[in-house]
Amino acid sequence: MNRLAVVGHPVAHSLSPAMHAAAFAELGIADRWSYEAIDLPAERFASGIDELRERGFVGVNVTVPHKRAAYELAGERSDAVAAIGAANTLSFGPDGIRADNTDASGLIAALAPGFDPAGAEALVLGAGGSARAVAWALDRAGAAVTIANRTEAKAIDLARELGVYALEGGDSGEALDLAPFDLLVNATSVGLASAGAEPPPPGSDLKALRLRADQLVAPLVVVDLVYGSEPTELAATCTSGGATLIDGLEILVCQGADSFRIWVGQQPPVETMRKTIRDNR
Repeated sequence: MNRLAVVGHPVAHSLSPAMHAAAFAELGIADRWSYEAIDLPAERFASGIDELRERGFVGVNVTVPHKRAAYELAGERSDAVAAIGAANTLSFGPDGIRADNTDASGLIAALAPGFDPAGAEALVLGAGGSARAVAWALDRAGAAVTIANRTEAKAIDLARELGVYALEGGDSGEALDLAPFDLLVNATSVGLASAGAEPPPPGSDLKALRLRADQLVAPLVVVDLVYGSEPTELAATCTSGGATLIDGLEILVCQGADSFRIWVGQQPPVETMRKTIRDNR
């Protein structure tokens, strides 16, 4: 049996096993491939990966907060991983660990049906592993990328590293000016629920992102990488306000499909994966 897993935040990886199981079943390979979710705290990431390799796993997807650690752990890195400095897909072979980043390719695939990033002005919120992948992918696709983060120094450092722009005054606490931008990407963890936690008060997520509801209107395209059992406040506001929304579930499907290709070496049934995700939310 070729065993795969997703490791990291329990909410972030709760839907992946069903999605991959459906793909294995449709391709008739469920007797040879399996996929499960494993909680792995940050302090045990390296030792946990070693344990999975010893148990015969052939690869893992990596969620927050492990993407930088996954990059550091790998002995072989794809060009994307080397440029981004973060990984979400690890493959285990006899010669060690290879790292790939399907967050980047998955984002572009999710945009592809109706939005061409070439020439677009894109604002990326965040400065962690996901933001790194998003900013690199959009810059490579021809967008003019600006990074905003509550800690402005982190945005400046990341922008300098990737050769993109950083938003000045990003830590002032005032609402961001979205007027110059065609595309907004939430690559922060705002909206990612914790198991058993009370939902935040209405408006608190938008406030944390330094956004106003009246900004989230057409023709703005919004990508929210966060997903869960219910739409995030950002996603719900986009839907009611008229902005075009690409939610975290679609990103999950697209990046999962790319990881599937890497591990299995076959084209995945993407529509089946998408339906499974939506039905199991």
